[in-house]
Amino acid sequence: MKRFHLHVSVENLARSIRFYSTLFATEPAITHADYAKWMLEDPRVNFAISTRRQPVGVNHLGFQVDTDEELRGMRSQLQAADARLIQEDEQPCCYAQSNKYWVTDPTGLAWETFHTLGSIPVYGEDTQVFNHGESTISDTSPKATVSSCCAK
Repeated sequence: MKRFHLHVSVENLARSIRFYSTLFATEPAITHADYAKWMLEDPRVNFAISTRRQPVGVNHLGFQVDTDEELRGMRSQLQAADARLIQEDEQPCCYAQSNKYWVTDPTGLAWETFHTLGSIPVYGEDTQVFNHGESTISDTSPKATVSSCCAK
């Protein structure tokens, strides 16, 4: 089953945690010095915030899936939307290791579809898909890859 994913870059993590904890009526499931995540069930959303290097505002959208089989099943749909799909396997991202696909919409907004394999003690680094407003993807091969992940 899919879970909608929204990652927002914020200026002040503590103030944003207070706001979103009140808004969602629950504390984050995961909190680090630069990151927090709520795994909401109603609506079914993975909502994350961070104070990483991306501009304040919507960082990226996406879908979290429960299995690698479900992830692979979405590949053709994602590639039909953006032939410049980026595939990342076992990537460190947001204190988790995940298999994922990235696509970029026509305005440059990044979409991440991923299956989380487990938690890790580090955040990760910027993914080449980010350039807010312009796609930075130049490799059009079906299995273009980048070496690091979505530092925000």
